This record gives sequence, C-alpha cells and structure tokens, in this order.
Amino acid sequence: MDRLKLVLQYFQSNSESISNGICVILALISVKLYTSFDFNCPCIPQYNKLYALGVMFVPPVILFFLGVIINRHTGVMMEEWVRPIGKRTKNPAVVKYLCSAMMQRSLLAPMVWVLVTLLDGKCFICAFSMSVDPRHFTGIPNNTGMDLVRLMAKVPCKEDAVFHNSTFRKAVTRYVRCYSQAIGWSILLFLILLGAISRVVKPCFDHATFLQTRYWSNYLDIEQKLFDETCVLHAREFARKCVHQFFQSMQEDMQLRLQLPPPHCHPSHRDEECEDEDHLHGITRDEQVDRVLHTWYSCRPELDVTKTAHQPKVCITWEDHNGRTLFSDV
Repeated sequence: MDRLKLVLQYFQSNSESISNGICVILALISVKLYTSFDFNCPCIPQYNKLYALGVMFVPPVILFFLGVIINRHTGVMMEEWVRPIGKRTKNPAVVKYLCSAMMQRSLLAPMVWVLVTLLDGKCFICAFSMSVDPRHFTGIPNNTGMDLVRLMAKVPCKEDAVFHNSTFRKAVTRYVRCYSQAIGWSILLFLILLGAISRVVKPCFDHATFLQTRYWSNYLDIEQKLFDETCVLHAREFARKCVHQFFQSMQEDMQLRLQLPPPHCHPSHRDEECEDEDHLHGITRDEQVDRVLHTWYSCRPELDVTKTAHQPKVCITWEDHNGRTLFSDV
C-alpha cells in the first residue's frame, strides 16, 4: 500500500510525471485490447493482406492521435507557437522541445501495439502466407482442386477442412511466425539501442542549452497552470460577488417596501469584503475581464520580475514614550 502511495505521489508531482503515467496506461490498454481482440483472418486472397495490415497499423494511428489529444504538452506547444509576440519573444527551441516530448509520449502506445502484433505473429501470417513458396515444404494437399494462391490464403485458418491435421499448414505457419518475431525483436532492439545512444551522447552536446530549453518549457506549463487557477479563483469570487449584490439589492428593495430597519454590518463582514477585493485584483466589470484576457493572449508579460523583487516593504515599529523600540514588524 505504501508503494502504491509513492507511485501516486510521483505521478501527481508534476505534469511531466502525469503525462508519463498516461502514456504507460495507454500502452497497457493497447496490450489489453490486443489480447482481448478476436483476430479472424478472412482467408481470401483479395482481403488477407488488407485486413491484416489494417489490424496492425490502424489501431496504432488511433492510439497516436489519442495520445496527442490527452498530452498536456500539445496545448502548451500550440499556444506558444500561435500566440502573438507582444512583449515576449518566441523561442523556437522550446517549441521543438515540447513537440519532441509530445511525439515521444504519443508514440509509446502505438509502438507497443505493433510490437505485440509482430511477436504474436497472427497478423503477419494472415498478410504474407501467400508470399511463401510452397515448394519448400512437404505435405501440400493435392486433392483440393484449388490453385496455389487460394490454397496458401487458407493457411491462417486452421479450422478449414483443407488443412485438417496437416503438417504443411503448421510448417508454413511456423516459418512466417519466425519472420514476424524476428522483425519484432529487431525493432525492439533498435529502439533500446537508440535510447541508450541518445542517453550517452546527450551530455556530449551543449548541455547548458538543453537545461535552458527544459527550464523554459516547464515555465510555460507552470505559467499556464497558475493563470488557469487564478482565473478560476477570480471567476468564483466574481460570481459570489454578483450573487451577493443581487440578494443585497433585493433586501434593500424589501426594506423600502416594508420599511424595515437596515441590518447592522459586522466588522468581520467588512474583512471578508476586503479579501474578496484582493481576489478580484481590482477587476470588477465584465469589460475589464475581457480586456485582461485579451491582453494576456495578445501581449504576454515580459520575463522580468525585477520590479516585484525590489518592491519596497513597509516596516512598522512600536516605540515607547522615550523613543526606545519595543517591537518591529515588516
């Protein structure tokens, strides 16, 4: 249970961990879908290859686009790419880094599907059984009255009466499955070698540039999250303020009609109103909200927090009647 909590905390730590977790879940889903999928080759020369290649490559395309849709880096990358320059210049290296991260995560589930199909071999047998030369195998049925192309197309169908207890079909199936598994293991070995080489070679290049690119890509993600959270908080306070004003106006209307004494306002209510104003940041009208949102899109703030960092602080000091400092607070 503690290990499960640690795993959940890791995936909830940042958006990159969440994206990795989603990609792993998609890969597991692809494996589960393939194992639960009942593959039935049509055993017809015109449709064998089309059906088998469709099963092998159409689901990976769907999984790829699904990975692109649910990947957070996709939205951050597109917003950074299409936004107006304003006060902040665009960094093409950051966009390339986000695109690379998005592509790597989105390709995980499709590659798992292709590798599983190749290692299983059913699709490969259905697609390429007609390409095998039957003269290399013994025990070929001669009393079927079918040509060789139609006969080889029925190799994937072990329930067919033509190949009932036939060693020929088993030999051809084994032969094609060996090719399929060899291709699958070769692709897996190539991917592992490619990842290992990239890990080893990466520090040999300008590592400072890579660190800068990764920093600003993380900054864009965090900035967008904070902006969304601030907008949600402002919208909540704005809505609560509008509802409060509506009921207050209705209460005043009822007082004028029924001539009731005005209610006394508790000091704590004034403090709550001050806190609401702080959450609203002085933006109290719909025109102001629209202008702020348009300004955020068209003119992002420059990456300079010098004014905020050097903002003077107010120091409050309590002194006695002799001028001696009793307490000081910032």
